[in-house]
Amino acid sequence: MSTPIARVAADYVGPQLSEKYCTVAADDGVPIAVRTFGGESAPLTVVFVHGHCLRTDSWSFLRDQLLSRWNADTRMVFYDHRGHGESGVAHPSTYTIDQLGRDLDAVLRAVAPTGPVVLVGHSMGAMVCLAYARLFPEAIGTRVVGVGLIAGAANGITEVGLGRFLHRYAVNSLQTAVVRAPRVMQASKRFSRRIFEPIVREAQFGTKKVNPRMIAVATAMLNDTPLLTMSSFLGSLIAFDETASLHHLGSIPALVLAGSADIVVPFVHSVVLASQLSGSELVRVEGAGHSVILERAEEVALQIVALVNRVCATLTEHGPDPEFAAAS
Repeated sequence: MSTPIARVAADYVGPQLSEKYCTVAADDGVPIAVRTFGGESAPLTVVFVHGHCLRTDSWSFLRDQLLSRWNADTRMVFYDHRGHGESGVAHPSTYTIDQLGRDLDAVLRAVAPTGPVVLVGHSMGAMVCLAYARLFPEAIGTRVVGVGLIAGAANGITEVGLGRFLHRYAVNSLQTAVVRAPRVMQASKRFSRRIFEPIVREAQFGTKKVNPRMIAVATAMLNDTPLLTMSSFLGSLIAFDETASLHHLGSIPALVLAGSADIVVPFVHSVVLASQLSGSELVRVEGAGHSVILERAEEVALQIVALVNRVCATLTEHGPDPEFAAAS
């Protein structure tokens, strides 16, 4: 397996931590856009994995909260999935959660090749973290020493919530239409944006009034994602099932967090996840929707800080030793 190459595009100093942009080549050559905060010598790296139809900017509110709380001892890594944000497009056959797990490995090898890592995933990003644990079990407990699963699920996303409207026939029909008539579908998407924006707001956010800027950020990210990307990943989401491989995460510290008003991936999924991870702490954010990382950034940041503190305490006691890894 080839070692990815990180190409630094910019380097400047922000209020607290140095910030860098780079491009990492995935194993099949697809360019992955990466943004890091903090120096490479930091003793701990936290990697953030975004959700379906989102991008690095989905972490912006949370990132600002963490920047105000962490110093040079913690490095943060954000990146765009293939087909999302500033990363390159690829063949639709590679738009799977397993491939995203391999892309995550490429990012880690390029920008965090040594030292302990905490993975934090939101929505589909949480699923990518679970797939990574199955694909690279030797890294769990040795390199990956903590995990945050936000608004995620191990399986069954079509059984409850909005996922009930996803089924194989509808997804196949959408994918066929996008391939055969991309211009018509894109024009339809622009038209439907005005019609469905209230629905998007209801689905992404919870019961409390939300800052209009947050709604604008979320809606823009969702609508800027190419239709081919959006539709191609749906098949992998429908079939996703990592329940049999959750044991790979063993007893490493884990945060399982979701909003009580999430109708995209309802809170019951987080309950199931937490019940199967012995090192997990389950957090229910009352009134929050699927975009909990935007609408309740401060609360989520505090929980991530607590997770990292638990990780650091565990490392102090045990160290990132193979004996502390998950049993396979």
